[in-house]
Amino acid sequence: MSKPQLIIQQAAQIEYEVKKSRFISAIMPCSTEQQALQQLRTLASENPTANHLAFAWRIRQVDGMINERCHDAGEPSGTAGRPILNPLEGNGLINTVVGVIRYFGGVKLGTGGLTRAYGNAAKMAIEAATLVPWVEMTQLSLTIDYAELQSLQYQLKKSNGEIVQQQFNEQVDVVISLPAKEKDQIEQQFSGY
Repeated sequence: MSKPQLIIQQAAQIEYEVKKSRFISAIMPCSTEQQALQQLRTLASENPTANHLAFAWRIRQVDGMINERCHDAGEPSGTAGRPILNPLEGNGLINTVVGVIRYFGGVKLGTGGLTRAYGNAAKMAIEAATLVPWVEMTQLSLTIDYAELQSLQYQLKKSNGEIVQQQFNEQVDVVISLPAKEKDQIEQQFSGY
């Protein structure tokens, strides 16, 4: 059985020091590469004098494939990006980007030291974040009677769904977002059959 995929509930940030080099690690949610890049740009703008901003992300695509990317940011090849990506993979995290800022402290860490420092920074950020299971969501359009609206709202609240659009005519036209596994049950309950 495959490991469940997890996402973070909200961003978290940690800071620690290794031989006078300061590392700031931030874990942030993202659902597209553009969001990941925007999160990293924001982190970079908050730390304009940093020497390095290494990062890794894992983003679930619509087809279920995982888009992974990591970058060493000028550190020796394989000493920053891959060590950040490894704990993301190991924890089954998706739709997540981790950026690690390094302020060089004057003492060279060597390739092994860099690998450990960046990997530990990523692990510490993951530990600081609240992880929750990822749930595949889907949308459904329904036309229901006014009398059914309150019942629909109740069912959506129970299944962590929501009404994303509604239009009131002779009946109520709604577009709802809900966990994919709940779609058939809601559709049958509110389709008027």
